[in-house]
Amino acid sequence: MIEIDALGPAGSYHARQRLPITALDGTEVGTLGQVPALFVRRALAAMRAAPTVPAAERFALMAKAAELFTTATIGGLDPEEYVRIVSTVSGVPQQVVRRSVEWVAEVLRSSSDTMTFAMPRGAVAEWSDDRTREGAGVWVRKGDIFAVHAAGNTPAVHGLWPEALALGYKVVVRPSAREPFTAFRLVSALRMAGFPPATITLLPTDYAAADVIIAEADYAIVYGGQDVVDKYGASSRVLTQGPGRSKILITADVDWREHIDVIADSVSHLGGTACTCTTAVLVEGDPEPVARALAERLARIPSLPADHPDALLTVQPVSTVTAIDAYLHEVAGTATPLLGGDTIVDELPSGGAVLRPAVHLVDSATAPQLGVELAFPCVWVGPWQPTDGIAPLRDTLVLTAMTTRAELVDALLHEPSITNLYLGDHPTTWLRPGVPHDGYLAEFLMRCKGMIRSGV
Repeated sequence: MIEIDALGPAGSYHARQRLPITALDGTEVGTLGQVPALFVRRALAAMRAAPTVPAAERFALMAKAAELFTTATIGGLDPEEYVRIVSTVSGVPQQVVRRSVEWVAEVLRSSSDTMTFAMPRGAVAEWSDDRTREGAGVWVRKGDIFAVHAAGNTPAVHGLWPEALALGYKVVVRPSAREPFTAFRLVSALRMAGFPPATITLLPTDYAAADVIIAEADYAIVYGGQDVVDKYGASSRVLTQGPGRSKILITADVDWREHIDVIADSVSHLGGTACTCTTAVLVEGDPEPVARALAERLARIPSLPADHPDALLTVQPVSTVTAIDAYLHEVAGTATPLLGGDTIVDELPSGGAVLRPAVHLVDSATAPQLGVELAFPCVWVGPWQPTDGIAPLRDTLVLTAMTTRAELVDALLHEPSITNLYLGDHPTTWLRPGVPHDGYLAEFLMRCKGMIRSGV
């Protein structure tokens, strides 16, 4: 039994209220403490009163934390035990967990460069910079405390919020009840590296106390589905990380056959769980050959237990996968199934079921199915023509445009609802530290103040 406790400003706190942490077969493998709202308020007050770690120290501590996160025994779990337990409770394949861990570590190591890239070129990071004697913009925080409502789909979701810590914010993380191990390990690594406890805390809570965290913090980031976006989207203090609805566009001047592996990888990377995974492919001309080739590629992925070294697809309890399958049949409507039409449920002898890929063909660029995103390799393929314009491509986290048309690229780049634009042979799942994901987090958390000084 593994007990995950809160990590408050004064140290570890063993809450009386506990949630069971279960494996895919229903076996209880641990418990997660649930701190009450009063503890939350006192913790955030202590954090607000704590001093900020100087910038030069922050970057060094984050690099040290990256090493600890990937190599240390934390909470009684060495790196391999940690990978196994995350896979056991979440159904995420072990190789996906390992890749996600390396991504988070690389983000920590690159935090100094990321800050440099995000800061306006005309600004300075410190008021003591000589340029403020003649007048300059100083890059400063808009607040003091940043709250994180973490998701549990893969450890990779923890690759964004450390940017706030690098900016000098004090960060409070509410972990996912489904998979709290990554949040606990990362917060612990940061504290072991030298960040004071009042600078970075872990506060597992129920939903009511989670709302207190949002209310008491200056800014927050929340993960979830469209319901989460609808709940928090109107707040200027909350950055929502909801469905990505990432897409690929293939125009007639490009031979899609040269890119089918990239398209398939965009759909299946990380088991199809990431917001950057492709959920829609639009093709100028006949989309059916693309859809059939894509279905053939995705059908090759084997159904394996999550602990198998070659596993790629997520495993969930049979009841969960059956429910997702029923929902898929409901939303598919008149779309033509080319893969997964009968069922996406593939039960394993060892327990649980694999979420098999699904490919459906739709008849227009305005088909409602193109906006449906599910947390497994599920993709809708349909036709597009220039007269459709860019409207079918809006509301997209990542768009990979396989085209040579410069005018189209200009239009896509300047469409506000397309967050990231990749051109050519690049999967929608491509990421690199220092390149914005949903913009730089600093765009949300920082501002420039004009300053001129003399005599100091």
